[in-house]
Amino acid sequence: MDVPSKTIIDVLTYLLPGFITAALVYNLTPVPRLVPFERVVQALIFTILVQVAVLVVRTALLALGVRVGVLGAWTEEARLVWSVLVAIGLGLSVAWATNTDRIHGLLRRCGITHQTSFSSEWYGALSQNAGFVVLHIKGERRLYGWPEEWPSTPDKGHFVVAQAEWLDGDNRIELTGVHRILVRADDVEMVELMRCASATTLEKPSGRS
Repeated sequence: MDVPSKTIIDVLTYLLPGFITAALVYNLTPVPRLVPFERVVQALIFTILVQVAVLVVRTALLALGVRVGVLGAWTEEARLVWSVLVAIGLGLSVAWATNTDRIHGLLRRCGITHQTSFSSEWYGALSQNAGFVVLHIKGERRLYGWPEEWPSTPDKGHFVVAQAEWLDGDNRIELTGVHRILVRADDVEMVELMRCASATTLEKPSGRS
């Protein structure tokens, strides 16, 4: 039996906000990419949350209309606009919570969980680092510098290191004329996160890969 095209459009319109939220979360956070089925399930969960929020908005607007006067009719177009706006707000909120660990931090203080919102210990340590690093590179080489960007996982991507210096024992070898240096994450065997007072004299870049 053929499904009417209007029914298909209505279903897609209903599901669209959840996929918008999921797309924002996937693109703004380093969360591991799920298999297609899991991504669809997560988008459907976001869809339910968005539709519940839109229902609350509709109820609030209708109550406001009763108190201050009719502001306009609640149409399908209005519902779609509010669904997209709520989806964007939800996606940005989830991304913020994931990248800052604020909500998980509150839950840890309440004894509800011991988990963090970060995708791995690697990402959590580097994202909260406020100082210089020492990269132990294969071949017993050590590179000291300020990490402007870093990979989300230890097996791919690059470190972008500014003010880089090679360390030879207690000696520092400045890389004269080098603005930044890229180091493959796969070549890094260990990362030292330095507590360095001189780091406060630099403007900490906000970029990351």
